[in-house]
Amino acid sequence: MSLINPLDSIERQNEKLLLISKVLMRRVEQKNEQSGLAYAQFERAALLEMQVKERTIDLERTLDLLQESNAQLEEANRETETARTNLGEAIETINEGFALFDSNDLLVLFNSRFCRDMKDVEMRLVEGLPFNDYVDLVSRSSSLALPPDVTPAQWANRRTERHRDNHVVFNVSLKHDRWIQVSEHRTARRGTVILQTDVTEIIRLERKEQDRMRDRQAQILQATLDHLNQGVCIFDHAKNLVGWNKKMNQLLDLPPQEAALGRNFVILLEQLEKQLIFSDQFDVDMLVRWANHNEGRSPIAFEVTRNGRQTFSVFGQEMPDRGFVMSFTDVTAERSAAKSLAEMNEVLEQRVQDRTNELGIALLEAERANASKSRFVAAASHDLLQPLSAAKLFVASVSDRLTQPDLLNVIGKAETALISVEKIIEALLDISKLDATSPTFDIQPVRLDAILGPLSDELTPVARDKGLDLTIVSCGLTVRSDPGYLRRIAQNLISNAIRYTQSGKVLVGVRRSGATARMEIWDTGFGIAEADQKLIFQEFKRLDMANSAAGLGLGLAIVERACKSLNHPLHLCSIPDKGSCFTVELKILCSDKAQKTTVRPMSDSPKLPKLGQIILLVENDGDLANAISLMIEGWGAHVIHALNGEEAIAILRDIDLVPDVLLLDCQLGDGMSGPELHQRIIQQYGPIPTRMISADRSSALAQQCASMGLNLMPKPIDRLRLFDFLRSVS
Repeated sequence: MSLINPLDSIERQNEKLLLISKVLMRRVEQKNEQSGLAYAQFERAALLEMQVKERTIDLERTLDLLQESNAQLEEANRETETARTNLGEAIETINEGFALFDSNDLLVLFNSRFCRDMKDVEMRLVEGLPFNDYVDLVSRSSSLALPPDVTPAQWANRRTERHRDNHVVFNVSLKHDRWIQVSEHRTARRGTVILQTDVTEIIRLERKEQDRMRDRQAQILQATLDHLNQGVCIFDHAKNLVGWNKKMNQLLDLPPQEAALGRNFVILLEQLEKQLIFSDQFDVDMLVRWANHNEGRSPIAFEVTRNGRQTFSVFGQEMPDRGFVMSFTDVTAERSAAKSLAEMNEVLEQRVQDRTNELGIALLEAERANASKSRFVAAASHDLLQPLSAAKLFVASVSDRLTQPDLLNVIGKAETALISVEKIIEALLDISKLDATSPTFDIQPVRLDAILGPLSDELTPVARDKGLDLTIVSCGLTVRSDPGYLRRIAQNLISNAIRYTQSGKVLVGVRRSGATARMEIWDTGFGIAEADQKLIFQEFKRLDMANSAAGLGLGLAIVERACKSLNHPLHLCSIPDKGSCFTVELKILCSDKAQKTTVRPMSDSPKLPKLGQIILLVENDGDLANAISLMIEGWGAHVIHALNGEEAIAILRDIDLVPDVLLLDCQLGDGMSGPELHQRIIQQYGPIPTRMISADRSSALAQQCASMGLNLMPKPIDRLRLFDFLRSVS
């Protein structure tokens, strides 16, 4: 309660406050105890009256709320009772049996149809019945039709396990062929609702429909089996015959009484065994053991013979119901055809073997013929090189002694002709070696300068005579190859470019591409059409080009075979009327082991630094020996000639002189060979500078000389090389 009315104006409120303060001051100043006590009691009474009024108001409000709550509770009770009545009426109106268990699995509510078909259970249903007791009552009910080999306790355990699921639906079989479907669902409050629906009519209708479908499927299955080209028989899990088709009857031709449905497999097999013959790989006992197997059968396949005329392929496989099916396929025609095919294969294999033997013999004969040809070419070349070498040396000797220009011109032409013959013979020798079964090569590091430099000196005059510009770019790379064959490859390609180029130039250079050196020979010749680019690598094949130089057509054949044998890829790029480019790929080596060859120029009238050298020449070819002697004596040395090793030993013994140089032919007839003679001489007289000379270009002779520390000089003898050798030991 406020002493000031808030509705008053500020001035009025101030006046009241001033008046109250005056009164209070007056009371303080009076200090009258009696009057102060009375006033205090008055104040306390006023305060108590005010508190009583407030408590009374609160109590009245509480009584109003209580009356309102009682009214609401009464209304709720009426609504609950109405809802319960409605729920009871509702569950009574449904056709299914209904029951509700709370979260503690206690029966709360059920209708009159719940467990109506199990009277001994229905009469014991009460609210508060535990779920496990309900299951126990059902499992021991006289109306329940338990499955075979299942006890009430086992049924109750399975039912309890299903109760753990939130939703479950299953069928329960009752006696007198009645069925109910049980649907169990968990509620939001973890309660359980159980619905029981009578599905007897549905089960019976489904059963009838299944029987009709089974009969129809059996008819379809039988029609399908009868349509098969295989004999099929089906046995159930007890191994009794439950079906077979017409083809089976046709194949086995059993009497009807023996093949009646329901016949046991073992009895039927005893009848079949009289006409079927089993193989050793799969006999009757193995088939019986397979049929009696109880832990799953693996598929089987085997063959049997009937009356020695028909062959059946048999296949057996287990079915899901533990029965099995067996099929019989007549494979008589296939086995007969396979037998005929096998016999034919044997005949063909024999023919192939005979043909292979014939081809092997022909191959051996061809290899022998090729080897014989190679030996013949080598021998013929050797025999040709002997007089050719003598002729070259005679011509060289005459050339050294002549001064008339006209005679020197004739001698030069003769020497050129002899060189051409020598090149032809060397080409034939190269082809013969490359045609060998296993040609041998002297693979070593080779400096390309050592190959291209001498070729530049050798072929530049030839190109100049034709009015061509030959440019060979020097290259310091070292590659891995056979130096002799690599020189022949480069020489043939450059010579070929000069031969078929009428004007312009020939360019030779090396491009480096990673670990590969590409030796390229470019020319501005006629070019080669694409159709002819394979033809030019064949022996004795030359393109008909106007004004082309003569030749045998062996150069590119040697190049192609040598590159293939040395594993040097060879490429050709050519445009008709523009020119061509031959490319040889070589493997680069980072090596300084490649030998450098220095060719010393030879003067027009050469003389050895030391005159009067004694040179022992052992050569069984008299003409060649005379030519060599004439040439060497023209250089200021003395030559002692012997026809064979024995004569050479005798001459040295008679003259009692040690020669300054030995020139020994490797093949000296029936006596000792050149290497053997060399051994005899050095054993007696000590080391003497020696050169072995021979027309034999085989690797075997080269290896033999190398193993003995001897240098080999091939025939025809190169006049310059011989002069350099004699000058080096003077």
